[in-house]
Amino acid sequence: MGNSKSIIQVLNNHINRNGHNLLREFSDFLALPNHASSIEDTRKNAAYIKDMFEKRGVNVEIAELPGASPCVFGEYRTPSAERTMLLYAHYDGQPANPSDWHSDPRHPVLRTDTIENGGEIRSFPSPGEPIDQDWRIYARSASDDKAPFIAIAAALDALRENNVPITSNLKFIFEGEEEIGSPHLAEYLQKYKDKLHADVLAICDGPVHQSGRAQLFFGARGYAGLDITVYGPNRHLHSGHYGNWAPNPSLLLVHLLASMKEPGGRVLVDGFYDGADTLNDDEKKSFSTYPDNDEKLKKELGIAQTEGDDENLIERLLLPSLNIRGLDGGETGRQAQNVIPSSSSASIDVRLVKGINPGAMLDRIETHIRRQGFYIIRDEPDNETRMKYPRLVKVVRHVGYAAVRTPMDIPAAQYIRHAVERIAEEVVLLPTLGASLPLHDFDELLHIPIVGIPIANHDNNQHGPDENLRIGNMWYGVTLFASMFSNVIK
Repeated sequence: MGNSKSIIQVLNNHINRNGHNLLREFSDFLALPNHASSIEDTRKNAAYIKDMFEKRGVNVEIAELPGASPCVFGEYRTPSAERTMLLYAHYDGQPANPSDWHSDPRHPVLRTDTIENGGEIRSFPSPGEPIDQDWRIYARSASDDKAPFIAIAAALDALRENNVPITSNLKFIFEGEEEIGSPHLAEYLQKYKDKLHADVLAICDGPVHQSGRAQLFFGARGYAGLDITVYGPNRHLHSGHYGNWAPNPSLLLVHLLASMKEPGGRVLVDGFYDGADTLNDDEKKSFSTYPDNDEKLKKELGIAQTEGDDENLIERLLLPSLNIRGLDGGETGRQAQNVIPSSSSASIDVRLVKGINPGAMLDRIETHIRRQGFYIIRDEPDNETRMKYPRLVKVVRHVGYAAVRTPMDIPAAQYIRHAVERIAEEVVLLPTLGASLPLHDFDELLHIPIVGIPIANHDNNQHGPDENLRIGNMWYGVTLFASMFSNVIK
């Protein structure tokens, strides 16, 4: 069908003709609540996905396990296929508080630009109306992670309607519990692994590079976490009557947290960095694809200095990290009360690199806590326990999963890399994504190489208020999947 430019033009023409339908389907999908805590809601999403992909000729099955959100399996068979690709995405999303958003997170809106740039809400486009690639859709899960579903479906439409052959067998696994740690994914993979044999697993999640360039990642950091609660008196006390006498758990907590990490960013927990795998030569060479974007990013984020003595971002992503993701102890601002609170809490997440076991990492942190003089409990203390231990802390562990990294030079990974390079002038290659994904279960149970193919804009506000997707990134996703599914774009 001609050279690559003519094929890409065919795809662009298809997007221009059908973009309004694509955005409307996306809006309908985003309007479905999708938090994994509600199986009723996740079932509605699974049913929507089933209908979406069956319309494109994919054989779809919805599977359920007791107490779990549904997992959606799909397969598109190709006669004389050159390879089999398994694609993963998750349809669940983070909770969203409407009061924190500029618009209702469950009622998608289209804006002419980012909110920060004064983007105004406008109607969704009509047939034939030009669509600006800098428009943005605002809604929970717009970028994380419902966008790939629409891009994959649109790519299948474009190839079929323009008689471009699909040259691979395609398999799909769509999960509904990724944002709560994928507690049932391993069980699904074990039970249905006969459906999932493939040459490569493509993870459809995450953002492109901060520079806007296309990005591939060949692994992701693992995850572990803990919630800690430090105790003081068994009830709130008046700070005038009891200040300077009764211990303040908030003060004890901040001292404990400060003992874990120095201001420059180095974690002070003994053994925190032990066991991390070193990079091979191919992974080190990939640094040459990484643009020097840190100063621009610092300006965008309004930060004068980064952790690690201003080491660049990619170097920091190759280390395990400890992050205080939330604090709770009394009230602040206009709600502040003159009290010594009875307890104070913190939630910590730990990002792991390959070679570090999540359970062992949590053991190291608990050892550190004990060395600061704290006695660890697992449940709420009674008065006898409070009286016995001057420094008392409840620790709730979230073991999570280990990090995974695929060698960059294997043929299946190279195929996806070439598919991206056919449509993007410059591609950033990351040995590992900074975020965490449940890749360990795939690695352990399916034994297939893993490549991440993100499409969302880097400034998408995922997990936070005003999550959004830039329209041009959706169009990139359609073209990317079309390139992966058919090798005619050469």
